[in-house]
Amino acid sequence: MSNKPEQTVSVIEKTSGSADLYNHFENEKEEICGLIERLVEIESPTGDVKASSLIADLIEKELSVLGNCRIERIAAEGYGEHLIARLKEDAKRQILLIGHSDTVHPIGTKAKNPTRKENGKFYGCGIFDMKANIGMLIAALKHIYQNETADAPGVMLYLSCDEEAGSPTGRDIVERLAAEAKICLVFEPSLNGRAKTERKGTSFYTVRAEGLAAHAGLEPERGANALAELAMQVEKIHSLASVEKGTTVNVCTFKSGTAANVIPDRAELTVDVRFTQMAEARRIDEEIRKLMPSNTKITLRIEGGINRPPLERTASENLYQKAKALASELGFELEEARVGGASDGNFAAAVGAQVLDGLGIHGDGAHTLEEYIFIDDIPKRAALTAGLILQC
Repeated sequence: MSNKPEQTVSVIEKTSGSADLYNHFENEKEEICGLIERLVEIESPTGDVKASSLIADLIEKELSVLGNCRIERIAAEGYGEHLIARLKEDAKRQILLIGHSDTVHPIGTKAKNPTRKENGKFYGCGIFDMKANIGMLIAALKHIYQNETADAPGVMLYLSCDEEAGSPTGRDIVERLAAEAKICLVFEPSLNGRAKTERKGTSFYTVRAEGLAAHAGLEPERGANALAELAMQVEKIHSLASVEKGTTVNVCTFKSGTAANVIPDRAELTVDVRFTQMAEARRIDEEIRKLMPSNTKITLRIEGGINRPPLERTASENLYQKAKALASELGFELEEARVGGASDGNFAAAVGAQVLDGLGIHGDGAHTLEEYIFIDDIPKRAALTAGLILQC
């Protein structure tokens, strides 16, 4: 985990309306922490169908106190259950709130990173990415819709069960809901407390080589070395990157071989591509699919393709300015960041929705055994979330 600075103390005074919101969530902080702990304690790694259902059960139970809330649970084969909660469905204004209930840690990991509070930090597996933000969202929705705020918009809360796997079954849902709502707030973790106004798009590929096995000592000439072939392809693949255009291309895994004295007849590598422009995504896609083996006895097979389009700042600008002004009223500065990682917000932007990402609670250590959030940031982010929902 990187050594990043602790939260800074703001010197901006809260305005009266925002102070009311902040004070409400400050008073509710321990209750919100209790809900966050229950969410974190249900370990829900991507692909664990039983765990996904358990976390959906808890979320549905918490939201069921809102009489105007309709819950839809969508089975995703091999992953679990997506959850959609709809509030004020008859409202003309509709906002899409996006998050995910899956984490990257396998069942049992909480023994290595137990859920606990230490020195103003709240630790736990998946707490930063992004169980704490689900708890915070539920608290914000309860405050708005239990009080039946007259000018509150309709809300669609979508929690995916396969986001960490690239949303193979959730993408269509995101695109459908985003096209309906036109405004989308994404509660992925913040980056050093900053909102994410730009995200790179992603592509993933698997390149497989099929050659011929042979005894490495007796007759290696009869073989066709799949490992050696892919090793030569690595340099070609890496050369496709463009520093000037912000395009990165990296071979990330390499598998081959059965024994130390056998010419390998099978090999595969994976490629991670990040880009800021769809034109770059298409260029890389075309070039990777044109890869040809140097050995005519070997066949190359290309799998994968473009996964998420980029989230460009033009899709985030208006919402960011609203959030920045609200944060100022709440007594803190909300900065912005461009990041290489993608989220379901990329899909929402691609269908024309306004999108603001990275609205989660300040913390650090995503996907590590030292994952945490700052406890004192909970009421600020909950107040910002409630204020944004009411203003959008």
